[in-house]
Amino acid sequence: MDSGKLLQSPIQLEAEKLTRLWRFGGFPEPVSQGKDRFFKRWQNLRQEQLLREDIREATHIQEIQQVQLLAILLCKQAGKETKYSTLARSIRVSVDSIRRWLDVLEAFYYCFRIRPWYKNIATALRKEPRTYLCDWSMISDVGQRAENYVACHLLKATHWWSDLGHGNFDLFYLRTKEGREIDFMVTRDQVPWFLLEVKNSRNAPLNPNLKWFQEKTGAEFAFQIYLDGEGDNVDCFSVHRPVKVSAVSLLGQLV
Repeated sequence: MDSGKLLQSPIQLEAEKLTRLWRFGGFPEPVSQGKDRFFKRWQNLRQEQLLREDIREATHIQEIQQVQLLAILLCKQAGKETKYSTLARSIRVSVDSIRRWLDVLEAFYYCFRIRPWYKNIATALRKEPRTYLCDWSMISDVGQRAENYVACHLLKATHWWSDLGHGNFDLFYLRTKEGREIDFMVTRDQVPWFLLEVKNSRNAPLNPNLKWFQEKTGAEFAFQIYLDGEGDNVDCFSVHRPVKVSAVSLLGQLV
């Protein structure tokens, strides 16, 4: 698979810009301002406007308080398997309502779902998606926030490449019934391209599931990215075996 037209040359991104993205999320207003007070006001206003005004007016949903509760639960469970029946019991509504409201929240860019990849993996999970927020700055847990941060960057890249006509790109996660899992896999025209596991620290041992899933899927690349440390200004896509790379280096090559 020719990746040359898709990827950027290795660059040294400014640490201050990445810190702003991590802290204030991916929306331009709070990132450009870079101030906590503005960010908190903006975030509260966005939540209020989105849930109490935009969604209610556009969809005529009457149970807006339950939709707000669903949004809170999704924030706490970001990156985990979305169990519709469990959410329905927690909010005391039907499973159909949960599915319908999730579709609405996704349409209004509150969240997005990625589904499991199961081709060529006999024991892979097949049904439950994982839900991530479009604004990772709402997530307090550092590990969940890191995974969500990377998920947003990968989703942006797959949409960009698809829109430019380079192919049909999709984002999946991998998990088997025995508990083997990898956070993400990017496909091109339904062919596995690269696997990606997210860690906060470069000192975390290389996840052996990268090698296992690479052999099962035939993915060309397998990365374990870490969020601490600066970029190495190296081409992450020059090595085909499972390898550790900085998030700065890898994400800087995507879009």
